[in-house]
Amino acid sequence: MIDTHTHLYAEEFDEDRKEAIQRALDKGITGFYLPAIDSESHEKMLQLEADYPEQVFSMMGLHPCYVKPETWEKELEIVKDYLDLRAFPAVGEIGIDLYWDKSTLDIQVKAFEQQIDWAIEKDLPIVIHTRESFDETFEVLERKKHSKLRGIFHCFSGNPEQAKRAIELNFILGIGGVVTFKNGKIDQFLSEIPLEKIVLETDSPYLAPVPYRGKRNESAYLDLVAGKLVDVYGKDFSEIDRITTENARKIFNSH
Repeated sequence: MIDTHTHLYAEEFDEDRKEAIQRALDKGITGFYLPAIDSESHEKMLQLEADYPEQVFSMMGLHPCYVKPETWEKELEIVKDYLDLRAFPAVGEIGIDLYWDKSTLDIQVKAFEQQIDWAIEKDLPIVIHTRESFDETFEVLERKKHSKLRGIFHCFSGNPEQAKRAIELNFILGIGGVVTFKNGKIDQFLSEIPLEKIVLETDSPYLAPVPYRGKRNESAYLDLVAGKLVDVYGKDFSEIDRITTENARKIFNSH
């Protein structure tokens, strides 16, 4: 299994990071993809990748919640410098978040568009963070339509129409702990989405699946997400594992 979205470098893991990674490895998780947040955490993220070069892969991007009026342009320069410096499997996590701050929508859109341009230029997938912003996100993606534009709608929590629209735009859906929530709703229609259009993720330390909901999430719990997909799709665990792992390898160009 591959955890396509985990913040293992977050301070929530400072006490037991090595052990948390080992627990995941013991569960058969072979790859961990780390989304970037902003320049304050780059060093920790890249160090973790250096410590586990066979299993851990860093993305590069500016998270929409960290697009701030006074720093966003400087932050984007840092992202661009890194993208020019070395190879990354994806540009992410990028997107639009209107849950925390609607006042920055215009600069969030500018930052999103700029990073999409870089991803297209470098032929990289993007990993999208969208919260209370599906319409705005789709508007940007429609404007930026390009044969090389592809990626993952991370932590997908939309409705069936939004899922289908994302797939039509050449994206696949990142499915995590929300699929195990009673009020998560996506489990009600997920079986309509081809398994080939889904990757597994935890978004740890956030959004722990049931029965750990409300506690710190970790990559070792990815099997609980896969287990829920066994119920949703009526396929056995090894099949869910095989197909979602292939999907992840494809999107990240076999990193």
